[in-house]
Amino acid sequence: MSKPSVPASDQTGEWWAGAVVYQIYPRSFADGNGDGMGDLRGVLDRLPYLARLGVDAIWLSPFYKSPQADGGYDVADYRQVDPLFGSLEDFDAMLREAHRRGLKVIVDLVPNHTSDEHAWFRAALSTPPGSPERDRYMFRPGKDEVPGSGDGNRPPNNWKSIFGGSAWTRVTEADGSAGEWYLHLFDTKQPDLNWENQEVREEMRSVLRFWLDRGVDGFRVDVAHGMVKEQGLPDWDGVAAMVEGTSEVRREPSPPGDAPGAHTDSEEPHRAVSPVYPPSPFFDQDGVHDIYRDWHRVLSEYGSDRMMVAEAWVEPAERLALYVRPDEMQQAFNFDFLMAGWDAERMAEAIDASLKAAQAVGAPCTWVLSNHDTVRHSTRFGLTDPTMFPKGIAADDEQPDTALGLARARAATMVELALPGSAYLYQGEELGLPEHTRLPAEARQDPTFFRTQGAETGRDGCRVPLPWAADKPGYGFAHSFQGEPASPWLPQPAEFGPLAADQQEGEEGSTLELYRAALALRSARRLSTGSLAWAEVHAPESGLLAFHNRDVLVLANMGFASAPVPDGWSVALSSGPEPAAEWELLQEVPVDCAVYLTRN
Repeated sequence: MSKPSVPASDQTGEWWAGAVVYQIYPRSFADGNGDGMGDLRGVLDRLPYLARLGVDAIWLSPFYKSPQADGGYDVADYRQVDPLFGSLEDFDAMLREAHRRGLKVIVDLVPNHTSDEHAWFRAALSTPPGSPERDRYMFRPGKDEVPGSGDGNRPPNNWKSIFGGSAWTRVTEADGSAGEWYLHLFDTKQPDLNWENQEVREEMRSVLRFWLDRGVDGFRVDVAHGMVKEQGLPDWDGVAAMVEGTSEVRREPSPPGDAPGAHTDSEEPHRAVSPVYPPSPFFDQDGVHDIYRDWHRVLSEYGSDRMMVAEAWVEPAERLALYVRPDEMQQAFNFDFLMAGWDAERMAEAIDASLKAAQAVGAPCTWVLSNHDTVRHSTRFGLTDPTMFPKGIAADDEQPDTALGLARARAATMVELALPGSAYLYQGEELGLPEHTRLPAEARQDPTFFRTQGAETGRDGCRVPLPWAADKPGYGFAHSFQGEPASPWLPQPAEFGPLAADQQEGEEGSTLELYRAALALRSARRLSTGSLAWAEVHAPESGLLAFHNRDVLVLANMGFASAPVPDGWSVALSSGPEPAAEWELLQEVPVDCAVYLTRN
């Protein structure tokens, strides 16, 4: 039996310490003008739904002016709303209404790179090598194909793009000659900024102030472990990956010293390959922390209630904790928990490591199971190996057991929402939406699919527009639109119809009502500011995860046999299909189910 975990970090009392944050991917949340693309008016229209759900804040993925080569993560103007999503006036109206309803608003910030259509990059292309305009980006001369030939035909180093292919693209100079190369860790249309350049640093401070002046409550920082590169840009033979994981479960011997916090296989002396091991020369460089200390000072100009959350894909947990030291960010996404999968031992290890690392720096923990970069957990948990992390799922890949995946996803969510700290939910998970695993190739838009020639399926499957009304075109994606709306920008699967919000509203046992009930209990019992201690019945080696938080006992059965409800406790909420009237009669927790228990 595991020893009791350390208590949660001392809470600061700030709103983010225990907030439940709902991620909105604007393209796919709700369409306010019927053009098939989600927008800010759609968000405004659906704020009553979010307030009733019981979340505390919303986080919007990028809505800035962009050519949309990577779903808005290629920003052409950080101070403008892309016309696809509306206008600054639409944003201000949405922000005011969210605040009126008690919802905080977090916006995405993309500081590692811009779009190649940003005014700065256009200026860089129009000026010669060595110009101040080029110094804002990572331009370098190429290596000679034949040493000394002066042709510069080879990239400056061997780095690979996260999205596949080389991380370098050569430009044509104004005189028509083949010129320098620029670095893009992601798509060719996303050139990396040079964070050694003070103009870059001052510009991003200005962008922060622009949105803080409008009243936003915080920022989610994209690729927060990027930006700073190792001096000299040395060759590196590794292949870095983002949170969408690996296409198959691979094993390799433990690295030297076996990095603390790494997940190990209990049946063999090997560890799962980490997408961040060995360390790369362009991720998690110590210099990023100077940037965040600087940004912390900017936010402090606006009082003590503004926050930042890092998308920092690093391990072990102790490295992640560096991003949330008192003078840096307020939160960082906990990908150890997300990567644990449907496995009691791995999940317990991730919880322990995360709480301990956060406590060491006095920060609250965050918990997340799905986002816009990952296969939805309701689908992952229905695979033969529910700890797998595929980079998308296509029609010719293994198809999940949908019912099994949903049952496990509901149970895992109850674990997440009972843990002390802050929880992040991804739009549509409250409806139990599965990944769209049969999207045709011609419908796909993720650059990873094209840059890898289809070897990586990509992230489109988790970005499909939400279903709001089963009997309306596009399942009601266009809200209150008069006439026939355009088809949603990605096709929706037939499975979305029965899961539409209007089909689950008020329906006992629906996933939507389960989320509402779990969020209400979390709030009423103040679980976000409690502490965790493993229960006497905790037995992760047998598949039973059990912990106390305040006066609630949480049992999640990830094993192969029913688990008895301990004497003196009764079920207050169950992830299973049983009607609420039957919860008190439950004597056993079924497999693939979680329950909240309170004292009789």
